[in-house]
Amino acid sequence: MKREAVARPTDPTRVLVVEDNPEDTEAIERALRQTHPELRTEFTSHGDGLVDLLLGRDEVPGLIFLDLNMPGVSGHAVLASLRARPELRDVTVVVFTSSTAPAEVDSCYAAGADSYVYKPVNFALFRTVLKGAVDYWQQSGRTS
Repeated sequence: MKREAVARPTDPTRVLVVEDNPEDTEAIERALRQTHPELRTEFTSHGDGLVDLLLGRDEVPGLIFLDLNMPGVSGHAVLASLRARPELRDVTVVVFTSSTAPAEVDSCYAAGADSYVYKPVNFALFRTVLKGAVDYWQQSGRTS
Protein backbone atom coordinates (compact mmCIF):
# COMPACT_ATOMS: atom_id res chain seq x y z
CA MET A 1 0.00 0.00 0.00
CA LYS A 2 1.44 3.34 -1.06
CA ARG A 3 1.24 6.17 1.47
CA GLU A 4 0.25 9.59 0.24
CA ALA A 5 2.84 12.29 0.93
CA VAL A 6 1.64 14.78 3.51
CA ALA A 7 2.03 18.46 2.67
CA ARG A 8 4.46 20.33 4.88
CA PRO A 9 2.82 23.09 6.93
CA THR A 10 3.54 26.54 5.49
CA ASP A 11 4.61 29.57 7.50
CA PRO A 12 2.68 32.62 6.27
CA THR A 13 5.31 34.95 7.74
CA ARG A 14 8.20 33.44 5.76
CA VAL A 15 9.21 34.22 2.20
CA LEU A 16 12.03 32.49 0.34
CA VAL A 17 13.67 34.38 -2.52
CA VAL A 18 15.67 32.38 -5.06
CA GLU A 19 17.70 35.05 -6.89
CA ASP A 20 21.30 35.04 -8.11
CA ASN A 21 21.68 38.75 -8.91
CA PRO A 22 23.01 40.65 -5.86
CA GLU A 23 21.41 43.95 -6.97
CA ASP A 24 18.00 42.31 -7.37
CA THR A 25 18.42 40.53 -4.02
CA GLU A 26 19.15 43.84 -2.30
CA ALA A 27 16.22 45.53 -4.03
CA ILE A 28 13.83 42.72 -3.06
CA GLU A 29 15.02 42.79 0.53
CA ARG A 30 14.67 46.59 0.74
CA ALA A 31 11.26 46.62 -0.95
CA LEU A 32 9.80 43.89 1.27
CA ARG A 33 11.22 45.52 4.39
CA GLN A 34 9.43 48.74 3.41
CA THR A 35 6.09 47.22 2.44
CA HIS A 36 5.85 44.11 4.65
CA PRO A 37 8.21 44.48 7.64
CA GLU A 38 6.45 41.59 9.42
CA LEU A 39 7.73 39.06 6.88
CA ARG A 40 10.81 36.98 7.56
CA THR A 41 12.65 36.83 4.27
CA GLU A 42 15.40 34.36 3.46
CA PHE A 43 17.51 34.29 0.33
CA THR A 44 19.40 31.75 -1.72
CA SER A 45 21.37 32.49 -4.86
CA HIS A 46 20.79 29.11 -6.52
CA GLY A 47 18.26 26.35 -6.88
CA ASP A 48 20.68 23.48 -6.32
CA GLY A 49 19.38 21.31 -3.49
CA LEU A 50 16.46 23.62 -2.73
CA VAL A 51 13.77 20.93 -2.76
CA ASP A 52 15.80 18.67 -0.45
CA LEU A 53 16.41 21.60 1.88
CA LEU A 54 12.68 22.34 2.07
CA LEU A 55 11.77 18.68 2.53
CA GLY A 56 14.12 18.58 5.49
CA ARG A 57 12.10 21.21 7.32
CA ASP A 58 9.03 20.70 9.47
CA GLU A 59 7.57 23.96 8.16
CA VAL A 60 8.23 25.62 4.81
CA PRO A 61 7.94 29.22 3.60
CA GLY A 62 4.45 30.10 2.46
CA LEU A 63 5.77 32.00 -0.55
CA ILE A 64 8.72 31.54 -2.88
CA PHE A 65 9.85 34.23 -5.32
CA LEU A 66 11.75 32.38 -8.04
CA ASP A 67 14.06 33.87 -10.64
CA LEU A 68 14.25 31.89 -13.88
CA ASN A 69 17.68 32.75 -15.24
CA MET A 70 20.26 31.42 -12.81
CA PRO A 71 23.54 29.60 -13.26
CA GLY A 72 23.46 25.87 -12.60
CA VAL A 73 19.92 24.67 -12.02
CA SER A 74 17.50 26.97 -13.84
CA GLY A 75 14.37 28.41 -12.32
CA HIS A 76 12.36 26.21 -14.68
CA ALA A 77 14.01 23.09 -13.26
CA VAL A 78 13.47 24.34 -9.69
CA LEU A 79 9.79 24.98 -10.42
CA ALA A 80 9.37 21.50 -11.91
CA SER A 81 11.11 19.95 -8.88
CA LEU A 82 8.95 21.89 -6.43
CA ARG A 83 5.73 20.92 -8.19
CA ALA A 84 6.79 17.27 -8.46
CA ARG A 85 6.71 16.96 -4.67
CA PRO A 86 3.25 16.68 -3.11
CA GLU A 87 4.77 17.64 0.25
CA LEU A 88 5.35 21.15 -1.17
CA ARG A 89 1.98 21.57 -2.91
CA ASP A 90 0.80 24.30 -0.53
CA VAL A 91 3.79 26.57 -1.16
CA THR A 92 2.92 29.49 -3.42
CA VAL A 93 5.52 29.98 -6.16
CA VAL A 94 5.74 33.36 -7.87
CA VAL A 95 8.11 33.51 -10.82
CA PHE A 96 9.79 36.91 -10.55
CA THR A 97 11.89 37.49 -13.64
CA SER A 98 13.01 39.94 -16.30
CA SER A 99 11.59 37.86 -19.15
CA THR A 100 8.35 38.98 -20.78
CA ALA A 101 8.31 36.35 -23.54
CA PRO A 102 4.78 34.94 -23.86
CA ALA A 103 6.13 31.39 -24.32
CA GLU A 104 8.09 31.77 -21.07
CA VAL A 105 4.98 32.91 -19.21
CA ASP A 106 2.92 30.04 -20.63
CA SER A 107 5.55 27.43 -19.79
CA CYS A 108 5.80 28.63 -16.19
CA TYR A 109 2.04 28.46 -15.66
CA ALA A 110 1.97 25.03 -17.32
CA ALA A 111 4.71 23.88 -14.91
CA GLY A 112 2.68 24.99 -11.89
CA ALA A 113 3.66 28.58 -11.11
CA ASP A 114 0.99 30.38 -9.11
CA SER A 115 1.91 33.73 -10.62
CA TYR A 116 4.35 35.28 -13.09
CA VAL A 117 5.61 38.77 -12.33
CA TYR A 118 7.93 40.92 -14.43
CA LYS A 119 10.80 42.68 -12.59
CA PRO A 120 10.62 46.39 -13.36
CA VAL A 121 13.87 48.37 -13.51
CA ASN A 122 12.50 51.41 -11.63
CA PHE A 123 12.68 50.78 -7.85
CA ALA A 124 9.36 52.46 -7.01
CA LEU A 125 7.57 50.28 -9.54
CA PHE A 126 9.61 47.26 -8.42
CA ARG A 127 8.42 47.82 -4.83
CA THR A 128 4.82 48.29 -5.96
CA VAL A 129 4.86 45.07 -8.00
CA LEU A 130 6.34 43.08 -5.12
CA LYS A 131 3.83 44.60 -2.68
CA GLY A 132 0.97 43.62 -4.99
CA ALA A 133 2.23 40.04 -5.28
CA VAL A 134 2.61 39.64 -1.50
CA ASP A 135 -0.73 41.32 -0.79
CA TYR A 136 -2.47 39.01 -3.25
CA TRP A 137 -0.79 35.96 -1.71
CA GLN A 138 -1.77 37.02 1.82
CA GLN A 139 -5.38 37.73 0.82
CA SER A 140 -5.82 34.61 -1.32
CA GLY A 141 -6.25 32.35 1.67
CA ARG A 142 -3.15 30.29 0.89
CA THR A 143 -1.48 31.51 4.07
CA SER A 144 -2.92 28.94 6.40
